[in-house]
Amino acid sequence: MIKTKKLFNFLKKNKINFFSGVPDSVLKNTKIYFEKLPSTQHMVTSNEGSSIALCIGYHLSTGNLPCAYMQNSGLGNAINPLISIAHKKVYSIPLLLLIGWRGAPGIKDEPQHELKGSITINLLKLLGIKHCIIKKDQDFKKLQKLINFSKKENQPVACLFRKNTLKNDYSKKTNISKKSLILRGDIIKELLNKIDKNTKLISTTGFTSRELNQIRNNLGTNKGSDFYMVGGMGHSSIVSLGVSLKTKKNVICLDGDGSFLMHLGSIATISKIAGKNFKHVLFNNYSHESVGGQTTNIDKLNIKNLVLSSGYKRYFKIKAKKQVSLKLEKFLKLKGPSFLEINISSGSLKNLKRPKNLQAVKKKFMNSFKKKNEN
Repeated sequence: MIKTKKLFNFLKKNKINFFSGVPDSVLKNTKIYFEKLPSTQHMVTSNEGSSIALCIGYHLSTGNLPCAYMQNSGLGNAINPLISIAHKKVYSIPLLLLIGWRGAPGIKDEPQHELKGSITINLLKLLGIKHCIIKKDQDFKKLQKLINFSKKENQPVACLFRKNTLKNDYSKKTNISKKSLILRGDIIKELLNKIDKNTKLISTTGFTSRELNQIRNNLGTNKGSDFYMVGGMGHSSIVSLGVSLKTKKNVICLDGDGSFLMHLGSIATISKIAGKNFKHVLFNNYSHESVGGQTTNIDKLNIKNLVLSSGYKRYFKIKAKKQVSLKLEKFLKLKGPSFLEINISSGSLKNLKRPKNLQAVKKKFMNSFKKKNEN
């Protein structure tokens, strides 16, 4: 196990003072250090590709080595700028990548993480990125060699961290954040009571899908059908659009603020193509809750103006518990594409389980389209 303070003292010694990334559960103990930095030295971006691009811009203006951090699942988003801009055969940009290695060999994880974990090293090799695995203090010697190589050869390099490698040793900082008395689980429970039997629910990755699955099982209800986006963060809305095209029944996307921002361009496609049956629900707690509670930078965004100017027909907002039942009922009756923003508090169900047997989840969801009179 490595103390977080030692890692950042090491990076500071190597004159690495600029960081950008997408929060990750394996790297969550970096949060407190990053919160101490001024906004000019640390920036959370909406997706990993943007983090790489931001670091490239920083290097172009300073000549210094920047650091981008991410979960290994985010390598997919990062590949384009890593190859088409930073690669040694293009602009040859030095970068240090800190990667949380979900699904690392020998560590049991969810299916999507085990799959990505098993190919992470091969992906780095295909990208031509030298790497090391950080497990203990002695591994800083490997990292030093990589940093020296990156600076000398002007190439990206990476270090990977397995789960529970980083130990926090910074004093905690209390964040002042927007508060709400509404919990995500309360909305999901109310929603399951109000939808009809043919409604389709597509839920974003993280706590939203896990809570929908668990609350449905607790209630024992068969109203509606669910598809859980256990991976593919940021794509729940566009998957929902695809589902909505061949049915007249309501299709509801249950989105989160981090996911919503990750591929924000999807709302332009949705507003142009989606029909009356498309409903978009945003659970907004201003944070990447399931990976440590880091800010999503959505607090300055006027979501109402954004979605209406993009072409959504209606916008609703729920800010108080007393509004939930009535506004949710009205929203479900609206002709879409329509959008509902709900300010929620951080906090999830206790002993939260994960959806099991994903092939069965898919089969059940697809079978729901075969019911008589469904379309």
